Amino acid sequence: MSFQRPTTCLALKCLLGDGKSLGCNFQYAVQEIPNGLAQAFVIGEEFIGDQKTALILGDNIFYGAGFQELLMQNNDPEGGVVFAYHVSDPQRYGVVEFDENHKAISIEEKPVNPKSNYAVPGLYFYDNTVVEVAKNIKPGKRGEYEITDVNRCYLEQGKLKVGILSRGTAWLDTGTFFIFATGIPVC
Repeated sequence: MSFQRPTTCLALKCLLGDGKSLGCNFQYAVQEIPNGLAQAFVIGEEFIGDQKTALILGDNIFYGAGFQELLMQNNDPEGGVVFAYHVSDPQRYGVVEFDENHKAISIEEKPVNPKSNYAVPGLYFYDNTVVEVAKNIKPGKRGEYEITDVNRCYLEQGKLKVGILSRGTAWLDTGTFFIFATGIPVC
């Protein structure tokens, strides 16, 4: 399912259609007002049904050695999985701190004093409880339902695992025009 703002949704439908020509089945849902990423699970509840789910931000591109294997190792979570990518400027991102067993210790959004140099890119895996978690969080400081708050709920339950993107993996966050236009990796 593609979860988009109205104009983006229309553009994607025109570009990709129903996905059959690509061997896929694309469905679309519209977020009428920018209300935060966590709302994807509430709006997509019927689509998700009783399945586990993933959230991938459309302005993020991932590629590289070992990436597919990392996804396969983490695609059946009991709780949630966030991915971590080592960056030199963690203040710009959500940041996760984790132990030697890849269990999350803390997660925070754009911290002034980060507890680690591991950014959380726009890739998340969750068990089916994510729909209820998303329904029960409160809007954050920006008035939106934040994905970091969903992750914090799993962290508080001891059910947030971290998959580490290796040095052989590239992550492009094309969320800024400069990065999109130049294709510069965030590392």
